[in-house]
Amino acid sequence: MSTRSIYIVDDDEAVRAGMQALLSIKPNLLIFPYRSGDEFLAALDDMQSGCVLLDYDMPGANGLEVLRELSTVSPKFGAIILTGRGATSVAVQAWKLGALDFLEKPCDPLVLMEVVENAFSKLEQDQHAAARIETAQQAIARLTPREREVLAGLVAGSANKVIGYELDISPRTVEIHRANLMDKLGVRSLSEALRVAFAADFNLAD
Repeated sequence: MSTRSIYIVDDDEAVRAGMQALLSIKPNLLIFPYRSGDEFLAALDDMQSGCVLLDYDMPGANGLEVLRELSTVSPKFGAIILTGRGATSVAVQAWKLGALDFLEKPCDPLVLMEVVENAFSKLEQDQHAAARIETAQQAIARLTPREREVLAGLVAGSANKVIGYELDISPRTVEIHRANLMDKLGVRSLSEALRVAFAADFNLAD
């Protein structure tokens, strides 16, 4: 298992120490404590991807303000908001800002461990999805304008003859462009080409 990073951002030293002691039993986990949201944000650019246990009520930048900053680098970080009991409105705002989960303090140790593990799994899924999207967009960017038009026709479900009619080119020319675009996309079938287009959220107007 590769090494993972978790960041504990809480102004309460006892909370930081308790969570660090609990999480330290997990193998291959690097733990980084921060005393405030401001301290955490100041070091953000040099951090490795990971999960963030983020207290809401802190001096300076509170948990939601830190979340807003994290949203600009998402999905690099997955945040779990820590709140006091009954802070439903905070939890709702945290969800809207991209938090993966939230916990009420004091946290049950077993629940904390489960939530952290789930957050790492979700973060990994998001990172893989982002990588697939980026790869697909890079592949689409290699297409010529005409190849993009042909791909748009394929995405619309049009046959070669229909695409040729709409673009005022012969079906044979459509086939040539289709073969070229599939080669550039690194695919062998129409279904694979469509999968790349959908992953890239392809739009001819872009």
